[in-house]
Amino acid sequence: MDDDKIIDLFLARDERAITETSSKYGAFLFSAAERITASSTDADECVNDTYLQAWNGIPPAEPRGYFRTYLLRITRHAALDICRKRDAEKRSALMTEITEELENCLSDRQTAESAVEYKELGALINRFLKQQKELDRNIFIRRYYMAHSVEQISKSLGINKNRVKSVLFRTRNKLKVYLESEGYFV
Repeated sequence: MDDDKIIDLFLARDERAITETSSKYGAFLFSAAERITASSTDADECVNDTYLQAWNGIPPAEPRGYFRTYLLRITRHAALDICRKRDAEKRSALMTEITEELENCLSDRQTAESAVEYKELGALINRFLKQQKELDRNIFIRRYYMAHSVEQISKSLGINKNRVKSVLFRTRNKLKVYLESEGYFV
């Protein structure tokens, strides 16, 4: 079933929306959650939370054209929440590594920022990524959005780990310069 029909089921409050979402995206969401949490039990919980949040969020949200991304975002947040709770004293090595890699590009604002500011930052990052070579963009998204390890990226793309690290380093530096040129200061 296509995404628009699934969203129509959500809008009609038809419980088949969950079944159809699970059929189409369940394995994908589980895989994303398991990579972050490193636990199949926690991944199951994240996916179930995703379905509940989608049910509660549609309506008023109507994520036509970006339903997969909408679900993935919910799953990622659920997985990160589980990691934060589980590892309150000791953060997971992967999330620490990813956060440290990006901290020079993005400011660490402790105050609550409005949804508009986050949306603007997201739009800037999307525009930046569209300007990058396909391989560089692919590596960046796999690392910082899908939380893949350097080793996973290297294997899946069939390239050397050092090349992956080099592309990530250069892309982070370009992102920092781009954000500053657009008025987002680190």
